[in-house]
Amino acid sequence: MNEFMMIFRSAPMNTELSPEQMQASIKLWQDWIGGIAAQGNFMSTERLSSSGKTLKSDGVTTDGPYAEVKEIVGGYLIATADSLEDAMKLAEGCPILQMGGHVEVREIIKMS
Repeated sequence: MNEFMMIFRSAPMNTELSPEQMQASIKLWQDWIGGIAAQGNFMSTERLSSSGKTLKSDGVTTDGPYAEVKEIVGGYLIATADSLEDAMKLAEGCPILQMGGHVEVREIIKMS
């Protein structure tokens, strides 16, 4: 089996979720990730902070994520699958899709 990274992208949220909305969102993610784990394909996942910095090729450091971006990377999941097509099937139920976001799926190439 190969390893694939699913990168979750969406537009930045301009409103805060209520505690009930947050719990409902967490449950959707837990159920989706739990389904991948139940199939034996789950490896790891993490949410990313909304703040950070970027080092550019000219040595300039800027605060990030960029204010001018239309979408942010909110997190990732690493799963195993036999092929990119199989990994895409695992991505189909991702809750970010219900919020208008998308999932980028890429095979992880091991460094030897």
